[in-house]
Amino acid sequence: MRNNSTVRLSELKLPEDLKKLTVPQCKALCREIRSILINTVSENGGHLASNLGTVELTMAIHRVFDSPKDKIIWDVGHQAYTHKLLTGRLDRFSTLRTESGISGFAKPSESEHDSFISGHSSNSISAACGIAKAMRLNGDDHNVIAVIGDGAFTGGMAYEGLNNAGKSDDNLIVILNDNEMSISKNVGAFAKYLSSIRGKKAYMDVKKNVAGVLDKTPIIGEPIKEVLLASKDTMRWLLYRSSGLVSGPTMFENLGFVYLGPVDGHDLESLEENLRAAKAAKKPVLIHVNTVKGKGYTPAENNPGAFHGVAPNAIKSGNPEIISSDSFSAVFGKELAKLAQSDRKICAITAAMKYGTGLNFFAEKFPDRFFDVGIAEQHAVTFAAGLAVSGMIPVFAVYSSFLQRAYDQLIHDAAISRTHIVLGIDRAGVVGEDGETHQGLFDVPMLTCIPNVTVFSPSDYDELKLCLRMAIYDTPSVAAVRYPRGAEVQGVHMELDRENMFCYEKHGGKVLAVCYGRTGLTAAQAVRENDLEADILKLVRIFPIERAVTDICMEYDRIIVFEESLKNGGIGEHLTSALEEKGYKGDIRINAMSGFVKQAKTESVLKRFRLDKDGITEIIKKIGI
Repeated sequence: MRNNSTVRLSELKLPEDLKKLTVPQCKALCREIRSILINTVSENGGHLASNLGTVELTMAIHRVFDSPKDKIIWDVGHQAYTHKLLTGRLDRFSTLRTESGISGFAKPSESEHDSFISGHSSNSISAACGIAKAMRLNGDDHNVIAVIGDGAFTGGMAYEGLNNAGKSDDNLIVILNDNEMSISKNVGAFAKYLSSIRGKKAYMDVKKNVAGVLDKTPIIGEPIKEVLLASKDTMRWLLYRSSGLVSGPTMFENLGFVYLGPVDGHDLESLEENLRAAKAAKKPVLIHVNTVKGKGYTPAENNPGAFHGVAPNAIKSGNPEIISSDSFSAVFGKELAKLAQSDRKICAITAAMKYGTGLNFFAEKFPDRFFDVGIAEQHAVTFAAGLAVSGMIPVFAVYSSFLQRAYDQLIHDAAISRTHIVLGIDRAGVVGEDGETHQGLFDVPMLTCIPNVTVFSPSDYDELKLCLRMAIYDTPSVAAVRYPRGAEVQGVHMELDRENMFCYEKHGGKVLAVCYGRTGLTAAQAVRENDLEADILKLVRIFPIERAVTDICMEYDRIIVFEESLKNGGIGEHLTSALEEKGYKGDIRINAMSGFVKQAKTESVLKRFRLDKDGITEIIKKIGI
């Protein structure tokens, strides 16, 4: 294969054969990979811009290192599609993000080349630090490579990892993939710091030029070059004195890393040169790589934020998945902006998800009260608490699965002192194709075990607007409004008792179906369309369990709770406990979810757990007999 004849991925034994190829052959493979990425994401949906930006980088890593002996850890993992293609998953790549197919993230159970599970950000350096230490203790001299984006560096855990990794002597390489983006444009001091390093790229060019000049200097050139290039501090001082290009060591060097870069992340030869240097160092190294998010696909290059995650067929039409105006996220964002127009105390906070959570509407109107803190949910909650104790009304909009990272802050910095912050919990419930790491199934058990927390779960847009207003103005301490991804269910309405914040319909009274959120409307459809003799109690304020709720429940001998959440710690268990305290002697059953839910279409997941219309109908009929 050591010639310039064209090869295709399907002809190679991967990743081993990559080392046998010429650079031109690898560049041709990179073009093939980009075509596969675009076509597959067009069909299945997924993360496009981030993966297009890491094609050459992934190719270089696999040409220099020996996976799985060398361990590669992908932070978040939404940029690991090329890694999947280069590690024997080409034949299954068409199943990406589909039920029973391969995951959209790195997953050890899927391949030995996936060294650590990913899906959320900022954990790769910590994981790499642990793996590298274990390898050293076991006498294994291979390398551990963590690939982390500059967006993930806004998460505090990345710095915890750096602090501990830098003081080790382990074979640990951190690749900082700097594309100036997380999902939205990066914010904060670290983004400015990286920008300053990128602006001093001339330092690397001058360093090469100096080495080249000294190579040509007879007798004294080589000894001087060795002395100068062996001392980064000396070289930096000389350049600073002569040109002002460099002011001092990078923060990474101060933390104990050898720093290489910035490197052109689309220059295969330069990438491999720096990776080989890092491999030879036998100590912690940080390689600063500059990439273009969306590389090779013009719409994604021009608008990488919009093409971060796309829906099926969006590429063919050229329209990426941006929240629809007909969605819970958009309604939430617009309603919050409307309330803020007449109340200057309302502030909005996002953790790098301005567009995904609908806060772009607020940001456009009130930029001085809008705060994007980067991928830093822990900081977001405590920052909100700081705003709140100073008289502001902070609203933090966050995906359910990402809120998990701020659990301690919710307890310690907000709930204990009854500090009034509002959480807009987007993507609550099943989200589908992103799989285990992204399903919004833990917020109910997580929040309902914390004292001084109130949880709302609206099932349509009108209820969402009302719940948001109540969370802001009528609820002390921590108030959470949780709502699903996508649009409201059409054609189904239940009359809301605003005093008690529930909907109660009687249809025969043999069984009481207790439910909330979109599952509540599905249950209403099931009962109405099948003439079931079951009454429906759809909770809107789902926690704490109010006396009015338990009073109704005490009138029934058979109760079935339907909830699109985990059974353990869910509303069904809380209701059961509350009824037992009142001496309830009837039969109460809970139909909820269990375990980690793998990727599949939302409809398929709901059907599997009998939370679709047919499943609810079947269960009510069985219990009603």
